[in-house]
Amino acid sequence: MRPIERGLLAAVAVATATAGVTRYVHGVSSVLAFVVATIALAGLAWIVSFATEQLGERTGPAVTGFLQSTVGNLPEFFVVLFALNAGQLVVAQTAILGSILSNALLVLGLVIVAGANRERDGVMRFSARLPNDTATLLLISTLIIILIALTTGSHDPASHHSRTISIVGAVAILVVYGLWLMQYLRSDAQPAMRVDRPRLSIATSLILLTVTGTAAAFVSDWFVHALTPTIHSLHISKAFAGLVIVAIAGNAVENATGIVMAAKGRSELAISVVKNSVAQIAAFLYPALVLVSLLTATTLTFSLAPVYAGALFGTAVIVWQVTGDGEATVFEGAALITAFVILATVAAFES
Repeated sequence: MRPIERGLLAAVAVATATAGVTRYVHGVSSVLAFVVATIALAGLAWIVSFATEQLGERTGPAVTGFLQSTVGNLPEFFVVLFALNAGQLVVAQTAILGSILSNALLVLGLVIVAGANRERDGVMRFSARLPNDTATLLLISTLIIILIALTTGSHDPASHHSRTISIVGAVAILVVYGLWLMQYLRSDAQPAMRVDRPRLSIATSLILLTVTGTAAAFVSDWFVHALTPTIHSLHISKAFAGLVIVAIAGNAVENATGIVMAAKGRSELAISVVKNSVAQIAAFLYPALVLVSLLTATTLTFSLAPVYAGALFGTAVIVWQVTGDGEATVFEGAALITAFVILATVAAFES
């Protein structure tokens, strides 16, 4: 392990300990507690990214991208879970949506800009299979959200059964995701050759992931505890907090990994990290949380405000249009970033 990596591990440990102190010591500003918890979450996300990348050096881009997105979504999973248990339904919903939208628009846009800029002809190239599969999974998840939004808006009989529809839909989507995942991981059966040798052993990587996952559970609780008073202190909407702040904080370092990989010319890995995250949140994390929420104080369903249903559908179409051909330019990356800015602006005026 490099000295800078040891230093970062120590810094994350200090930030995590400080977040615990600000949570339980009386008289500490809620805004300060929120900021420290956010830094700690981002730091834990870096450890997850680093450890999974070391594991991924022994595999190809498909497995590496899946590992990074799976373990990288642990902090977010806990944030949403604790938000539901605290009755913060809007924060929980927008945190999930924000992760999908920020990854599919903001992060993917930045990855494309970084990747296309380093190419002589200004075109970033990658396999079209994963982008098209991601668009399909996102559209399937969006379908149930749109249908429930339409039934709720028209007040037809099905609108009274959104919880049951959500449970059935969640199980069905999870089955589809499982089928896709098995097929996708088989495509990585022959790992690509790596330029860099892993700096961590498998045992060390797994220990880091276990400790980090446990710490993420505690920090997520502290994060959610400080969120509500911070929202009131800063006079921001819950929708904006969930869609932008929580989503970006929870995925910050994982997202940075994709951008760095693109800048280094590892287009397949960069796209794999981002696209796997989008697919997993939409077709695994959201449906799984719908089922897990049956055990919490607040039940999560696929019933969302029409504006968010429209945002998801529009995002799926834009992402498919930009990346479906396996090529992307700086202009297309900028278009994705612009779409996220527009959505964030709308969220700032939501309740």
